[in-house]
Amino acid sequence: VYPREVEEVLYEHPAVAEAAVMGVPHDDLGEEIVAIIAFKEGESATEDELREHAKSGVAAYKYPRHIVIVDELPKGPTGKILKREIDLTGVA
Repeated sequence: VYPREVEEVLYEHPAVAEAAVMGVPHDDLGEEIVAIIAFKEGESATEDELREHAKSGVAAYKYPRHIVIVDELPKGPTGKILKREIDLTGVA
C-alpha cells in the first residue's frame, strides 16, 4: 500500500487539513494501516466518517483500520510532515 494514495483520498474530506498514513505492526497481517489526521480550524469528523470516506476511494484492503486525531502533525523547516516523529504508542 502506498501511503500517498490513501492520504490523497483523506485530503478530499472537507474537514481534513493534514493527513499522514503509516503502517503499524500487526501479529497476523504483518502491518495495519493507521491514518493520523489534523482538522481544519472549526471542522471535525468522527473516526467512522473518515474511515468510510477512505473506503469510498481506495480498495478494501487499503483503508485505515485506525484513525488518530491530532491538533497538528510534526513538520520540518520546509513544512514537510515528519512521520518518524509521530507517536503511535498504543495504536493497534
